Amino acid sequence: MRVLHTADWHIGQTLNGWSREAEHQVFFEQLADILVEEEIDLLLIAGDVFDNTNPSGESQKLLYKALAEFKQRRPDLVIVISGGNHDPALRLEAPNDLFQGFGIHAIGTVRRLGATVDVNSHLIPVPGANGDPALYVLAIPFLRAADLPGVAFAETEDGLTVMEAARKFHTDIVAAAAKVIGDLPLIATGHLHCAGGLESEGAERRILIGGSHAVSPDIFPERLDYVALGHLHRPQSLADGRVRYSGSCFPMSASELRYKHGVTILEIQGRTVTSRHREIPWPAQVLRLPETGTMPLEELEKALSLIVDSPDPSLRPLVYIELTATKEVPAVVIGKAEALLRDAPVRTAGIRVHRTMPEELEATLVATPTLSLKETQPEDLFVKAFLSCHGTAPEAHHLAAFRDVAGEG
Repeated sequence: MRVLHTADWHIGQTLNGWSREAEHQVFFEQLADILVEEEIDLLLIAGDVFDNTNPSGESQKLLYKALAEFKQRRPDLVIVISGGNHDPALRLEAPNDLFQGFGIHAIGTVRRLGATVDVNSHLIPVPGANGDPALYVLAIPFLRAADLPGVAFAETEDGLTVMEAARKFHTDIVAAAAKVIGDLPLIATGHLHCAGGLESEGAERRILIGGSHAVSPDIFPERLDYVALGHLHRPQSLADGRVRYSGSCFPMSASELRYKHGVTILEIQGRTVTSRHREIPWPAQVLRLPETGTMPLEELEKALSLIVDSPDPSLRPLVYIELTATKEVPAVVIGKAEALLRDAPVRTAGIRVHRTMPEELEATLVATPTLSLKETQPEDLFVKAFLSCHGTAPEAHHLAAFRDVAGEG
């Protein structure tokens, strides 16, 4: 049996106001081709299908259109979707009565029978060639605080630590599943941060339960033959490959530009699971100018002239600009950069200006003694703050504006 593990699609995401919808459409077309080429039997989507808990109608339509395409291309494909911290848990499950008639299963919340997790609501059989179950998926969504009873949320409370509660949750649900399935392969999904996994700055929210945002991968019992995780956007394996993040579908922030985005393909023989990463080209370029370090404004126009336009404006390259300001105020540099970018065949993902302060000004700030309010004047404090913030002395119009404001007081 062959399985495709993916996660962190973030449908509906915008980057500096730019929609990623066209990029998602291209990604789903690529994914449909891979499902056919790799002869995939089971598609696992491990959370953060959507970018926020109130997805637009367009975002939901994009998901359903993709699922329909997957099923048309691979009619016997079983699809399991488990919710992430960005997803609307109940809305994700809402179409389940319709989904299940097409071999699609969405698990957004933890189901319980009294105090016990209803394991049958989370266990999904995947039929083999003869129609009997060949493996089972234990679909576990993002665990919220209420899903881990007994946790002490304050030092004054008695109870379990988050790690203890998470380990108990997984131990109990896996033990219950094992009683149902016998010795068949068991794959779990999850959406959390495992200790040892590398985060992407600016792309992933820290999941906090009881003040803890990372748990050890050993919370997953050995009975699980593979754990398909979402949340961390870098493709990476833990626990000797038994626990894996497939990574996001394409860069969601500047910190992901060096990632090899794609999906994980699993080959299952008995209870032996082997995985490999299949890289997928980005639907649109995401660039950093310059590739490393910073550049002066004078070099930006030349760098932009080397970028090839896309036939589809919605797939134009997204660019992050890193500039150096020397004499001019950063706000002025940003304004001039924005004027250049408006005429370029790009979508601006972000502009940052790195200030370099002349040595003589830096020496002035360092040498200036700390004074009490009685020993200084408001304008002196303004000049010092301006120097510290912008790396250059205020000009006459800055001082005039400050004096106008100070005079109003």
